[in-house]
Parts: sequence; C-alpha cells; structure tokens
Amino acid sequence: MTDILRRKAALRERVSGWKRAGEVVGVVPTMGALHAGHLSLVEAAKAACDRVIVTIFVNPRQFNNASDLENYPRTEEQDAEKLAPFGVDVIYVPDPDQIYPEGFATTVSVAGLTEGLCGAHRPGHFDGVTTVVSKLFLQTGADRAYFGEKDYQQLQVVTRMATDLDIPVEVIGCPTVREADGLALSSRNLLLPPEARAAAPALNRAMRGMADKLMAGAEIATLRPLAKAEIVAAGFDEVEYLELRAAEGLAPLPKAERPARLLAAAWIGGVRLIDNIPVG
Repeated sequence: MTDILRRKAALRERVSGWKRAGEVVGVVPTMGALHAGHLSLVEAAKAACDRVIVTIFVNPRQFNNASDLENYPRTEEQDAEKLAPFGVDVIYVPDPDQIYPEGFATTVSVAGLTEGLCGAHRPGHFDGVTTVVSKLFLQTGADRAYFGEKDYQQLQVVTRMATDLDIPVEVIGCPTVREADGLALSSRNLLLPPEARAAAPALNRAMRGMADKLMAGAEIATLRPLAKAEIVAAGFDEVEYLELRAAEGLAPLPKAERPARLLAAAWIGGVRLIDNIPVG
C-alpha cells in the first residue's frame, strides 16, 4: 500500500534517503479527482524516474469564487485506489498548515504569460498556482515535474516560474488525454449535467475545424465569430475566449505563421471547460 504523507517533514525525510541513494525523483502535482489524464502523467513519471510522488491538494488560492472551491470534487480514497496499480512511492496530501501556515504572507507571481486567456478571466488564479506549485517543488525536492498540456497556459507559467527562481526541477508537459468523443479529460467533467456532457465535445469539434482553416492560411479574426456561434448553437452558454497564440511565449497571433496553439474556454451547464490544440 502506498504511503500517504501529510506533513512536509515526513516527506522530506523520505526524499532525502532517495537522494542519498542517487535516485531521480518525479512529482505529479494534482488537486485530486484523478482521471486518465492524471494517470498518464503518473505513467510518464514512473517510466522516467526512480521514485514518484503524487501530490493532492485542493488549493484555495487558485479559485476565484467560494462556490467553485466548495464544489470541487474531493475524492482522496478513490484517488488512492486509482493510483494503487502504478506503485507510486508516496501520495502527499498536505494538511493546509503545511502549505499556508499561520502568518503566511508570500505570493509568487509571473508577469506576462499570466495576462490574457485564463489570466484575464480569473484574476489572481495564476498567482495561486505558482505559489502552491513553487512550495510543492521545494517540499518534494523533485528532479522532474509532470503537467498536462490541457492546461497549456499553466504549463508555460510554471515552466517560467521554475526557470526564473532557479528551482532545480525539469518541468515536462505531457499530451492531453481525451474521451472517445474528443472532450478533454478534466476533473470538472464530473460536474457536468448529462445534457451538457453530451454537448460538450462541440467545443473541440469547432476548434479542430478552425485549426484546419488556420493551417490553410485563414485569420483568427475571421474564424472566431463563426466558431463562437457554432459552439453556442451546440448548447454552450458562453465562449469566454477563443484565441490563437504562439506555442512558446503565448504571444497573440493573427494567423498560424509559426508554431501555435488554439486555446479556448467556454461555459456549459454551469461548468467552465478549457481546451487547446496545436496548430502547425
């Protein structure tokens, strides 16, 4: 049975033994409610590292409203069962005071990359992400950290943060895992009502159609209103953004003139879904 540790001192003691033995430590940071996307990250870590830690912490500082935090799925027991076949070395479920002790007064903030996209619609979200992830990197002492490309802006932000702060960890992005109908796997999918779940793949379907046209030379400004109308007609309530950005650095692009990502966020059934796909 994989050990579940809740105190950073116990985790550091465990990791220090691995480091003395010269072992490579990988970490998969999560907020729980694990699905096949998370498990693909665990699989990648297991293939490349001697030891693997999966962290589970629902981080209050990256939520923009109290109801979203309250409704976020918390499934520690089921998560441990899902991880059992992978033989991870430790599941780290830190008590809240291990992340935000009394008097905690520091925020880690990344400029530039956090502006626009999710950063524009979720003020303070990425400050919460980079603050908790920097702490998890330091507490676990990991050599490699695995993140899904589904949260593409987050992947870019975390990579920048680790580089800028000289945290000795290699941040590795892994491909988005999807349902058979194209919906990107997300813990939030559990919150979708049945009708919304049936309509949700329309987001990716519209994005793939856009990507084909972008590859043929079309401009995002021409395609965006038509795609938004298609997504809303399929049952979505609102398209928050639908943008073409440079794959490295996330600069806005008018057309796919260099390696790019098409990124979207949209609301359906009271749930906010995000997705992105490579273009070129």
